[in-house]
Amino acid sequence: MTDAVKGPASYFPSIEKKYGRPIAEWKDLIRTSPLTKHMELVNWLKSEHGLGHGHANALVAHTLAEDKAK
Repeated sequence: MTDAVKGPASYFPSIEKKYGRPIAEWKDLIRTSPLTKHMELVNWLKSEHGLGHGHANALVAHTLAEDKAK
């Protein structure tokens, strides 16, 4: 039995389905953006790529946490 995915990653399947891009591609966009602050990145994903707030927030939170852990 596997544990359900929790936290920001729980949004990933619906993000891929709704926006048609793999999560790795979204993370690459976030990492190559000149923006560095969480809410700047969230607002950029919303305005430039049409993501909803929850989806944009989940992607940014997960990506920044991953990068911080490196």
